[in-house]
Amino acid sequence: MVDRLFADPALASWYDALCPTDERADFGFYLPRIRSARSVLDVGCGTGSLLRLAREAGHRGRLCGLDPGAGMLEQARRRPELDIEWILGDLESTSWEREFDFVVMTGHAFQVLLGDDELRAALAAVRAALRDGGRFGFETRNPLAREWESWTTVTPVDVPAAGSDVAPGAAAAMRMTRQVRSVDGEIVSFRTGLTLPGEPAPRHSDSTLRFLGSDRLDAFLIEAGLVVEERYGDWDRGPVTDASPEIITIARRTPA
Repeated sequence: MVDRLFADPALASWYDALCPTDERADFGFYLPRIRSARSVLDVGCGTGSLLRLAREAGHRGRLCGLDPGAGMLEQARRRPELDIEWILGDLESTSWEREFDFVVMTGHAFQVLLGDDELRAALAAVRAALRDGGRFGFETRNPLAREWESWTTVTPVDVPAAGSDVAPGAAAAMRMTRQVRSVDGEIVSFRTGLTLPGEPAPRHSDSTLRFLGSDRLDAFLIEAGLVVEERYGDWDRGPVTDASPEIITIARRTPA
């Protein structure tokens, strides 16, 4: 089930206001790697901001975005002149074989892979999509940092719209609330309430994420034929510690 935030076109149109491109440290980290790769697959590409940045920065190879959220891809497809492939689906619905030099998952999209079998299938699809020696870049929140403990909002947050998207005379902010609903081992579920301008009641989006530690994560990667080349605990390339917010990984496809 795709989160409503990503499937609902009205909510998806606010995603870039919720996560402004110029405030995303993950984009700054991955963009140089994308620019140096001839062909790139962005899994969970969302509104397509990262691939658009790569094309606008001069990437001339193949850029492909994959996402299960129809609302998000509706936003991504608004710039057809950039010649980027946009595909509705997930990794388990693909059949690429050695087509990409770099596969990337940003925005903690890796954490939506909840079950062991689902994770194994996704990693197998990533490995199949990579050329020999190709890299897979992704991040997951460090479970030891327990970030979810700060997610429940005490007061609603007003999210201003991007200026170009605001019609004259329209309200210029969306109101957001978040409530963690359950924590069960590695699995955290929460509900986001999003009240659009002019609407009296919020639209709700339910989300569930998996928080894998480094050891468990690496076992899945090794099983899938992916070897860790780089590992960082933050976007400044600091080491992974108990307090670091991220587990950022660059893994390489090993020979069959």
